[in-house]
Amino acid sequence: MTEWDVKKLRILRTLRDRGTVTATAEALLMTPSAVSQQLTNLARQLGVPLLEAQGRRVRLTDAAHLVLRHAEAVFAQLERADAELTGYLRGEAGQVRVGAFSTAVPALVVPAVRLLATGDRPAPQVRVREAEAAEAYELLSAGEVDLALSLAAHAPTARDPRFTLLPLLADPLDVALPAGHRLAGAPALRLAELSGEAWIYGGSGPWSEITTAACEAAGFVPEQAHSAAGWTAILAMVRAGMGVALIPRMVSVSDRPRDGVAMRVLTEDRPCRHVIAAVRQGAAGGPAVARVLAALKEVAEAPRTVRQSGKTVQQG
Repeated sequence: MTEWDVKKLRILRTLRDRGTVTATAEALLMTPSAVSQQLTNLARQLGVPLLEAQGRRVRLTDAAHLVLRHAEAVFAQLERADAELTGYLRGEAGQVRVGAFSTAVPALVVPAVRLLATGDRPAPQVRVREAEAAEAYELLSAGEVDLALSLAAHAPTARDPRFTLLPLLADPLDVALPAGHRLAGAPALRLAELSGEAWIYGGSGPWSEITTAACEAAGFVPEQAHSAAGWTAILAMVRAGMGVALIPRMVSVSDRPRDGVAMRVLTEDRPCRHVIAAVRQGAAGGPAVARVLAALKEVAEAPRTVRQSGKTVQQG
């Protein structure tokens, strides 16, 4: 029978994900020579070539990809076994490491932790790590977090065998206008009415793509007057009358803008970003992870409020 070495299989999978022996070694805290030696031993154990030279780099052979397709099922089963064992050893408490992008921490993670603390049973210990949405899957794959909150725009394909993806909410995008803007008190507002405005959003990355895609869907290309990545900076510029911006509802509710900014709900366009939770395949059934996921879902489905033209509007 062929000998399957889980440790070496993890090294092979990391090489597939990271692309180079050097990057694999850095991710696994090994030396490049140790990585190469382990993969050479694995190829010998399996009796098939796993790597072939490609210039100064190496690439996985078809046999290596075949091996990894079967290995993913092994990894998923080990995750399930680990989850069940953790539940057995720790009751239903345990520890869940959550990686979340900045706005998801106050809007989803903190309320979920509070919700868990109000129950009769011991609550899982939640350890939070703030991370960029695009970084979530690297942390999850590397085993540095157990549950990740990210945006659908960054998600791998649903057929990726490494992860289970769970939709949490569609986060509407509201418009932030200077309080004295001509449309701040309009009875209804469409995104297209702001086509001639100066816009504030990130110079690159997901928020740039989300803003431009929403405006283009409304029939115009936004003129970027200022570039900023942080909501504090963006809202400060809106307050100063320097432009307008799209703001996720999670931001406007958890860190509500103060005087000087009018948050307006779009009446027709209603663009949104999709927030998802992700776990490693097989880990969703662990008692602690399952309870944290359930709390996050309950928080995500709770009504939220947003201030519009001096009135508080309930949003589902």
